[in-house]
Amino acid sequence: MNLRLSHKTLPLQHLVSWKGQQDPSPGEFSYGADPSNLLRCFAWNGSRPHRRSPVWTSHLYMGGFNESAIYMALHHAGDEVYMSFGMPAGSFVQLVRLEIDYSGKVNILSWQSNMSAWRALYAEPQHECNTYGYCGPYGYCDNTQIVPVCKCLDGFEPRDAKGWISGSFSQGCRPKEVPRCTHGDSFLAFPGMKVPDKFLRVPSRSFDECTEECRSNCSCVAYAYSKMSNIDIDGDDTRCLLWIGDFIDMENNHQGGENLYVRTKRLQGNMRKIKTIEIVLPVVSSFLILICVGLLWICGFRGNQGSKLVWERLMRRDTGNYNQFADGNTEFPILNFREIATATNNFSESNILGKGGFGNVYKGTLEDGKEIAVKRLRVGSVQGAVEFKNEIALISRLHHRNLVKLIGCSIHEDEKLLIYEYLPNRSLDYFIFNDRRKSLLNWPTRFKIIAGVARGLLYLHQDSRLMMIHRDLKASNILLDAVMIPKISDFGTARIFGVNQHEEHTNRVVGTFGYMSPEYAMEGIISIKSDVYSFGVLVLEIVSGMKTGATTPTSSRACTHNLIDYAWSLMKDGKVMDLIESSIVEGCSLVEALRCIHIGLLSVQDDPEARPLMSWVVASLDNEDTELPQPKEPMCSAHRNYGAGESHVHDMSLVNLKGR
Repeated sequence: MNLRLSHKTLPLQHLVSWKGQQDPSPGEFSYGADPSNLLRCFAWNGSRPHRRSPVWTSHLYMGGFNESAIYMALHHAGDEVYMSFGMPAGSFVQLVRLEIDYSGKVNILSWQSNMSAWRALYAEPQHECNTYGYCGPYGYCDNTQIVPVCKCLDGFEPRDAKGWISGSFSQGCRPKEVPRCTHGDSFLAFPGMKVPDKFLRVPSRSFDECTEECRSNCSCVAYAYSKMSNIDIDGDDTRCLLWIGDFIDMENNHQGGENLYVRTKRLQGNMRKIKTIEIVLPVVSSFLILICVGLLWICGFRGNQGSKLVWERLMRRDTGNYNQFADGNTEFPILNFREIATATNNFSESNILGKGGFGNVYKGTLEDGKEIAVKRLRVGSVQGAVEFKNEIALISRLHHRNLVKLIGCSIHEDEKLLIYEYLPNRSLDYFIFNDRRKSLLNWPTRFKIIAGVARGLLYLHQDSRLMMIHRDLKASNILLDAVMIPKISDFGTARIFGVNQHEEHTNRVVGTFGYMSPEYAMEGIISIKSDVYSFGVLVLEIVSGMKTGATTPTSSRACTHNLIDYAWSLMKDGKVMDLIESSIVEGCSLVEALRCIHIGLLSVQDDPEARPLMSWVVASLDNEDTELPQPKEPMCSAHRNYGAGESHVHDMSLVNLKGR
């Protein structure tokens, strides 16, 4: 399908979003070209830009998928200019479609014939940092980081330094020096950029002519150039862009960007002397400060060095069971033990948030007022040392809004501490399994938690630098922040897989019965489908408010003592709505709730191959048009007789956060 961008007589075409997830009436968001400039496309929120495409070169690169690239192309045919999208010839993806959803995301999806469902290939904006103008004037979104962040161009600094640190970027950046236009000015190239908005196109220029056009104009602060050999919209296949004034809406991308040439100064004479002084003075000052710090360290702060030596010994120690992919090269902040002890009132009983097999979790408050959660390993726990080492080596490499953030660790003699961000709403089980508190989680909040956990697992399985299996996903390991955003926690038993590794056999089965997949509990076979099974159990618990393994209402089937079997029996009898927690039925979206139950039953199928991937789960939660296959009836497996709170008797290092 083509999307018309311009025509002499016919109107432009736009994609228009739904008003809501279940409301197909026209929504606030739309997608299409800017009528005043065909070189870019926008996702609009009403009349305001929400997301801007890169400026056309010969095509738009959208993103990579399984070694193939998704492109948009611009075409001119008669009186019409239109764009198309797709993947290169020979790609295994045969059918794709483009949409804008009710939240303003532009999605490209592919048809999965084996599952009879649409699967998301690409979506934008992918992060808040990617929305229009998020980083302010002269700021850009750096997408080369694991989590995109706002940065200033070289030669610029934040206009509001305090606001920048606190995450407010709207005021953007400013030049460090007042620019003075001279003929000696040169241009610094910034590669891989989505060039800014608000540009001026100068027709019929070569690259050198475009450079000179900007250099000779003191108002010109930057330029970009492209030869659009396969596009001829107006008889001119050159694309010389100039910027007169502030930059807005820039990004640095892994791929698909272009060179942005920004005016800079060529320093001569006295300016060089000034610059030399500016360089030498900070170096000398820094050297003196280092000497003072060194003296202080020698006098009284050797504790941290001792911690580092302990850390190095811990990381070199041969534990036998330690994950081979998590080596000892992990760099991680080591915090002062006395500071953490002070923050927790010397690990007071009144500060305990939860207790587990290998230690307690304490609430703490640092001197600057920042609240933390401290996991204190029980002294003398050999097994706990393995989990401690594993958790640091793994989670220190992970960054996602649905994973708990590990701030640092502390090692002092036999004491080992893990310091996390503090999440005020504790854990999911604190709410859903408590008769007084369960009504506080209405259906929209529960659905948000399900979707957030799914995205966190997708990141672990597919989108992080490491392919990771969590191995102990359960309600007590889902923590909730101030606005009920879920965070997956406790990576002490997680396992990293190699690039081409699909499953692994282990003699060390760790986790929680009731959440373990049959092949893992009985045969020690680990794969990403082990986590999918745990996710399915968790979904059924969130919807029903029942613990897996707890007593369930009787029905015609003999094995309804288990939540999975009970949910299946209700679906089989056409009474699946009875599974929904009674306290949330009012105001509940039945379509969403029934869909979650269906996805939960698909995820807990006995055959790992029959369980969906988390990418499909996320797409199915986001898109109600995705057709769901029928799940197969589960067996009444003996391992399901165990309660959800019963841990494996040999290998557990899990901390269950409970309310005081």
